[in-house]
Amino acid sequence: MAEVLHGKWHRIICPEGGIVSRRIVVAVLIAVLGAIAVRPIVSRAQQSEGEEVARRAKSKVQPAYPDLARRMNLTGTARIEVVVAPNGMVKDARIVGGHPVLANAALDAAKKWRFEPASSESSGVIEFKFDPQH
Repeated sequence: MAEVLHGKWHRIICPEGGIVSRRIVVAVLIAVLGAIAVRPIVSRAQQSEGEEVARRAKSKVQPAYPDLARRMNLTGTARIEVVVAPNGMVKDARIVGGHPVLANAALDAAKKWRFEPASSESSGVIEFKFDPQH
C-alpha cells in the first residue's frame, strides 16, 4: 500500500488499485476496537460452555428454534440480560440484542434457567446462538 498526499486528505492506494481515505480506515479501526473493548462478558447458551452469569447455572433450557425462523433460514445470536434472585431463579429478563424472532424464543428459554443460590441477586447476559443446521 502506498500513501498519497492530496490537499488536506491522505489516501491509501490499495494493491488492488482502489483508493481508501485514511479517515475511513481510522474510523473503521476505532469502531472495531471500541466494539471489542465494550463487549460484555457473556455465558454461552449453546455450542460452548463459558463463564456463567455471576454464578453457575444448575439447569439451562435451550430455546426452541421458531418455525418462522426456520422458514426464513435465520441464523444469529440473541442476547438476554437476566437478573437472578438469591434463590437462583430468574427474577427478570429482557432482550438486549438479536433478531426479534430469535430473541423472543431466547427470552422464553432464559426465564426458565436456574442458578445456584447466593447471598444476593446478580445479573448478566446470556447469549443464545441459533443455527437451523443444528
